[in-house]
Amino acid sequence: MSFTALHRAVGAPPGPLTDEILDAAVAAGTAETSDLDWKGELPPAKGLTQTDFPKDVAAMANSGGGLIVYGVKESQKAATKRVDVGEFDESYERSLRSAAITAISPPVFGLNVHRLEAEGKRAIIVEVPASIDGPHLIYRNDYFGAPVRNDSDTVWMKERQIEAMYRARFEERRHASEALDALFGEASAGRDSDKRAWLIAVAHPRTPVIRERMTRDRARYVLATTEALALTYAENRGVHPLRNVDVHNPRPGLRRWVAVSMATIDRPSWREAWVSIHHDGSVTLAAAVGGHRKAVDEYFEGWEVESSAIECAIADVMALTRTTAEATGNEEYDVRVGIEWSGQEPLTILTTDNFGHTYGGASTPLHRFTPVETTVNAMESASDYHWHVHDLAQDCVNQGGISNVLIIRPPARDDQQ
Repeated sequence: MSFTALHRAVGAPPGPLTDEILDAAVAAGTAETSDLDWKGELPPAKGLTQTDFPKDVAAMANSGGGLIVYGVKESQKAATKRVDVGEFDESYERSLRSAAITAISPPVFGLNVHRLEAEGKRAIIVEVPASIDGPHLIYRNDYFGAPVRNDSDTVWMKERQIEAMYRARFEERRHASEALDALFGEASAGRDSDKRAWLIAVAHPRTPVIRERMTRDRARYVLATTEALALTYAENRGVHPLRNVDVHNPRPGLRRWVAVSMATIDRPSWREAWVSIHHDGSVTLAAAVGGHRKAVDEYFEGWEVESSAIECAIADVMALTRTTAEATGNEEYDVRVGIEWSGQEPLTILTTDNFGHTYGGASTPLHRFTPVETTVNAMESASDYHWHVHDLAQDCVNQGGISNVLIIRPPARDDQQ
């Protein structure tokens, strides 16, 4: 559910961008603003990087994001009528996304391209996300500049503005790091990591979108959807934390919903796990990964962690990040995965041999697991996101001396499909 400059202009509630909304905005003579730019026609696909498209995208990103609407004529900055932009195919859409990446530095990721297909008045709306990586620069020949929206106009930043934006970028990164630290510390607090290893995974949106508190029904739906999605990343075996929390009855917490552990006599404590979805789009997962059961009455030691348990937890938290992003309107996430173990023995990550038997001979004993961090676009293509899941899991098991993941299947690359 999105709430854009067009929704605001016509007083519409959050929702998809439609022909009706655009028609209403044009009929009202809506004027351009810092987050709304009218364009009568699309730029030519050939030589797109040399058109004004990169400048327009960079300016919008430098101004907090907004909409560039192709297919609306304007006079004195106010919309006057809709016009037809003509054919627009997948190749053209890829060209737009490519230009936002290759012709702008740092690149602007996550463009959302909306197609309005009304007969005789086809329109294309490019939704530029807010960015904390500003200033975004564009290069022309030997020169570069930082465009920015000044109400309805695009102007070039002065040196002091560029300097201020760089300071803001570093400050935002510090805040993002602090937010990740706080989530990680909170999720790991109170765990008996001196007796068994715990995997802690947290994800925080880089620019949180907070519109309204998530309802219990919505949280329940997100959790149910997550469980199915996780199984598309990892095989249906191993210990998935999501199967050991109460996904059907999330409980309220401080600005979040918590799926509590179902560890009982029937589900022993070695399966203990906790999951939370925050109203700002953050997610956390804490799962006991040491001391799992290896036979009917036999358990691994607290410092022995099966690589499959790590993979299952990563598949679950990455699936939760994607489904939560869809529910809250967030896109880019910072992700951190760590294993907390404070016992005397070194942490050992176990794999299986060719016969399926647990094997620790290839492991590198760890006195401390270094948390692994990455940044993902939770709204990118399914294949690209699946590769992020795979690579994050591989980074985690590699740290323990294990070469390959076992149950997260590598997806086909888009160009191989």
